[in-house]
Amino acid sequence: MMWDFIQTQILGMKWLNILIGELLSALGLDIDNRIGSGIHFFIYDVIKITILLCLLIFVISYIQSFFPPERSRKIMGRFHGIGANIVGALLGTVTPFCSCSSIPIFMGFTSAGLPLGVTFSFLISSPMVDLGSLVLLMSIFGARIAIVYVVMGLMIAVAGGTLIERLHMEDQVADFIRNANSSVEIETPSLPVKERLIYAKDQVVSTFKKVFPYILIGVGIGAVIHNWIPESWIRAVLGGRNPFGVILATILGIPMYADIFGVIPIAEALLSKGALLGTILSFMMAVTTLSLPSLIMLKKAIKPKLLGTFIAICTVGIIIVGYGFNLFQYLFI
Repeated sequence: MMWDFIQTQILGMKWLNILIGELLSALGLDIDNRIGSGIHFFIYDVIKITILLCLLIFVISYIQSFFPPERSRKIMGRFHGIGANIVGALLGTVTPFCSCSSIPIFMGFTSAGLPLGVTFSFLISSPMVDLGSLVLLMSIFGARIAIVYVVMGLMIAVAGGTLIERLHMEDQVADFIRNANSSVEIETPSLPVKERLIYAKDQVVSTFKKVFPYILIGVGIGAVIHNWIPESWIRAVLGGRNPFGVILATILGIPMYADIFGVIPIAEALLSKGALLGTILSFMMAVTTLSLPSLIMLKKAIKPKLLGTFIAICTVGIIIVGYGFNLFQYLFI
């Protein structure tokens, strides 16, 4: 079928996997043993993710060129209530790929006077859910799982932002942000297509330089898990027999720092070893949304009470998604 071809050959690049395997075999490497299989896994995943990364960043950056912060602020300012939270979460899907990149935009939106709940919906969804994660997840886990992941991520962002809004914690934002002069209206110039293409190209180069080391680390960890860690260990810790697997995966993900492109190879390897889907997705969400460096950076923008509330909401939401997805896997997959 056409979709199977798209998923396996275009997104999953099965042809590339076969080609690299044949080239390594021609060079005399046995790709069936641990070392050869690990090298095969590493080269294939690095090339595949790099190709998808560059293409996706280019397309998403071109789209993003139509939504600079000032224009995004005006768009979000037209909505109220939960509708504004939904718009904030959706705008998060076309922003940069890691939480540290999203925090300065969050600070700008907050200083511009947007409701706190709306800016937090944006802050939660931006690293957790983006168009790139949707496509890359489709290439590995399939369309159904990828779509459910994105929908659940958006639900956490909307629910989290709505709850923070109702708690009325505006006084917990750092004074330098609350007192920023945001009364000046800045007209967003209309960029010609050529300048948008240049912007998209520059974003590819800039983002690739920042992200590529994490891709190498992520794929390297994935290769070790895939070829060296016994399946029984993974099943014991992150499989269905451990009722605390989702909580453990969430806690383990927080100290790490990577974007979706760096963590997906690890998730792919864990899945192949028998870890449950919900447990893996909780790990991914924790890494991308609650990484320690991003929390340290966010602490400069908001006070401890609001930071703790943000962490608690995201943690509980991620754990609920994990157990919910495990149930979904048990019933339907």
